[in-house]
Formats: sequence, C-alpha cells, structure tokens
Amino acid sequence: MAPPPPATLPLAERLKALAQTLQFAWFVGHLTLLLSVFRYSLSFIFFNYYSSTARISYRLAFISAAVTYGIVVYKGHFARGVQGNVPTIVTKLISDENVQYLGMALVWLYSRQLILALLPFSVYSVFHVATYSRMYLIPTLQPPVQGAGANSPGSPSSKPATKQNALAETIGRFIKQYYDASMGVVATLEILLLFRLILSAIAFSKGSWVLLLVYLSFFRARYAQSSFVQQAVRQLTARADASISHQSTPLRSVKAGRHSRALFVKPTRPPTSVAMSLALLLPTRSRSKRLLSRALGASAGLKVSRSFRLLKD
Repeated sequence: MAPPPPATLPLAERLKALAQTLQFAWFVGHLTLLLSVFRYSLSFIFFNYYSSTARISYRLAFISAAVTYGIVVYKGHFARGVQGNVPTIVTKLISDENVQYLGMALVWLYSRQLILALLPFSVYSVFHVATYSRMYLIPTLQPPVQGAGANSPGSPSSKPATKQNALAETIGRFIKQYYDASMGVVATLEILLLFRLILSAIAFSKGSWVLLLVYLSFFRARYAQSSFVQQAVRQLTARADASISHQSTPLRSVKAGRHSRALFVKPTRPPTSVAMSLALLLPTRSRSKRLLSRALGASAGLKVSRSFRLLKD
C-alpha cells in the first residue's frame, strides 16, 4: 500500500489524496460490510430477517465483500500485468485465498440467506478496518508529532522520533492481542457453517447439495492452507473423542460399549452374551438368579447405550 499523504499538506488536500486511492475504496467496502451486517443482525434479532431492508442489507454485505476481495485480487494479479501461461495463471489464482473468498462471496450473494455465512467476513472486516484506520486514516487526520532524536541535535546520525497517536497505539495493541484468537474463531465458524450445510443437504433443501459441494471445495482449500483451520479441526476431533469416552459415563455402559466395539473390531472374540453365560456357570445355585438378573440389566443397558450413541452420531 502507498504511504499516507504528507503531513505538510492541508487537511482537505490530505483527505482528497487519500480518497483517490484504491486502498480507500477497499476500506470503504469493508466498512460498508460491517454496517450492513449490523443492520441485518438487528433484523435477525427481531425476527424480521425477510423484510426488504434486511434482504438489501444481506446482499449489500456480500457485494461489499466481493468488491473488497476483488480489489485485492486485482492488485495482486492483474495491476502489473499477467505473466505466464494459462494453466500457471489459473493454478495461481485458485491457490490464492483472496480468490477463494471472492468466489464464496459471489456464491453467498446468489444463495439463500444464512447469517452464519456473514460472520467470517465480518471478523476479517473488523481487522481490515482497524488496520487501515491505524496506518492511514488516523495519520491523515492527525499527523504524528515529530519529537527530538535520541542523540544530540547536532549529531549527523540523529533522527527525529515520531510520536504515534494514542488511538492508533490502542488499535495496534488490539490487533496484536486478538488477531490469532479471532482467526481461530473464523475457522470455527467455517466448520459450523459446513455442518449447517450438511444438515440442509440431509433435509433436501433446494440447491443445498450444489451449495454443499461448492463449500466443501472451499473448505478443503482452506484446510490445506490455513493452520488455524487445521488446529480448529484437531480441537473439534479431540473434543468429540473426549465426549465419547467421558469419565462420567457409568462403568457398566463403558464396559458394554467396549464389548460392542469389540464385536466389530475383533470378530474372533466370543460375543458378550456367551461370555456372560460362561460366567454364570461359576457361582453357586443360590446366587444364580441374582447374577442372571444383573446380566439381563447389563444387556438392557447395552442396548440403551448403543441407541443413544446412534442418535448422537
């Protein structure tokens, strides 16, 4: 990006020079996206998300997203001319995450409304607006103050120290502190959106299977390129494994689950009912009825446990 306008110019000239850059259009696009998402969120909270204002806000948000990512793609691939053959150019474009988000913004623009689809773009826009404000907007409105150098004024190596605006410093600390955590939130939102589309496809909603296939291609590319998505998938898998083998599960259910898994993993082992029948032969006759009732209770617990597992899966 180009540096902010010189501080020697008047304020009106600085703002005019800033507004004539392509980066300012990029900033306005992200700001418009945030305002549109905020307006649509109000309609969603008050269950009025199919009104004309809500629909316009929803579509405007993705139009803004497409414009902002289109500007980045243009600056990165087409502003200085296209070099290389067609397969190389296509491969380079497909592997660029800005092209991927541009494509998904266009897909969501012409798809049915899903508020969950807006959230990843909103998180990105928050940091883009904050970064542009810190680096360009605030220095243009209030240029940094030139202070005295660290060395003596007569020394040739002395350089004037620049005192940054307090608001710009606060924004910089915010970005540095919350950026990684926010990217993890974006990865989690994208995973939740995948599950949401899977449920829609299972319910055979109109166009859901095509949308699911397109999003699967996008998510596969994101998983291959983003360490945040990979970490989110690993955390989700670990939580699923921990919930299945939770310590609070009754011991009888845990044993029943182990026996049921053993029927599929090691089919050469004797079935659970046979093992329980052999165990009943060992005690005396006076305790046979009690042990038999306990065995039947364990078998019932096994069936209930397996039924709940099937419902959860």
